[in-house]
Amino acid sequence: MVTPIGSVSSAEASRLVSGIVEVDRVLGGGFVPGSITLFGGDPGIGKSTLLLQMAARLARQGPVLYITGEESTAQVRGRAERVGAVVDGLSLAATTDLETALAAIDNIAPVLAVVDSVQTLSSAELSGPAGSVGQVREVASRLAEVAKVGGTCVALVGHVTKEGTVAGPRTLEHLVDAVIYLEGERLGTTRLLRAAKNRFGSTDEVGVLEMRGDGLTEVDDASRFFIESDESPTAGSAITIALEGTRPLAVEIQALTAAAAYGSPRRATTGIDVNRVLMLIAVLARHAGLNLTGHDVYVNVAGGLRIDEPAADLAVAVALASSLRERPVLAATVLAGEVALSGRLRSAARVERRLLEASRLGFTRLITGPARGASSASGAGLVIARDIRAALSEALEA
Repeated sequence: MVTPIGSVSSAEASRLVSGIVEVDRVLGGGFVPGSITLFGGDPGIGKSTLLLQMAARLARQGPVLYITGEESTAQVRGRAERVGAVVDGLSLAATTDLETALAAIDNIAPVLAVVDSVQTLSSAELSGPAGSVGQVREVASRLAEVAKVGGTCVALVGHVTKEGTVAGPRTLEHLVDAVIYLEGERLGTTRLLRAAKNRFGSTDEVGVLEMRGDGLTEVDDASRFFIESDESPTAGSAITIALEGTRPLAVEIQALTAAAAYGSPRRATTGIDVNRVLMLIAVLARHAGLNLTGHDVYVNVAGGLRIDEPAADLAVAVALASSLRERPVLAATVLAGEVALSGRLRSAARVERRLLEASRLGFTRLITGPARGASSASGAGLVIARDIRAALSEALEA
């Protein structure tokens, strides 16, 4: 049926709020009825636990079906007892047959159907084992059709490859409406939710969760969570205010420089692009007189975050200089600005918002570069440095 665009309503259907604020933030406000969302992550990272917790909360709004192809219903019940997910309205189905799973969805008509995992289901109509390219494509396509027709939200658990991407055909990601990754170290407690694709919201938001004995819980104050301690600054540490979507986060950048024992010096990074760090090393040598040619360099973003925005440049450069000179950053100081190859600084985007977050956390100075154009940011505690040399003078103890 062809419909003139002017007669089509743009009103978005009311979303299904999961009740976990950090998840709803990444989804763009909750699940959209009739949508299909793929959740990926490393084995043991907590995907099944998170979806079971969401299923239990959404069971208050209507029937919820949890389809498990990897565990028995007794095993899922045991995990549900641990995370407090034994509630009325939540039903379990253990099957690896796609037709059986679709029939269960049709009978219950749930507001949310969780499939754990998409690689375990297979259709008798197709040849090939479960998890093969044809089977995964067929399973996702049939589930997407059921979601669109019945208005059920479908959440799929997807296995990932060793490179960290969802296993199976690339068309799997095209068939779903959103792709959400749960990231973190298995032995650590921090878990981050990021959207790689979201037809109904931004892909810039990040959700912060903490793994505890009773499941995943929201982090109330993410900024304080990522700052290692409230003690006096140490050499090689600098704080920046990063923007993850609409959320400002205080993040600690840690740097270590050590004389190279032999051979080519080593450069290793965690949570930031190594090529960006190599560029900053060259800028420090050329424009600040800090030669790191004979030093091993290690840079780490504390707390398991990954920072991609250029505004973190200044904090990384200052942390490197702080470690090399063995001079801490001045107390109550944060840094946010882009470093150019010429050594000049550019102001961070939305610097007023970063300054407000810094003030809330007790920081009294934010060092950044001059704003582009006629407009310039202002505010108590804002320090403008034109180049990297000036920024080092403002940031490091004498």
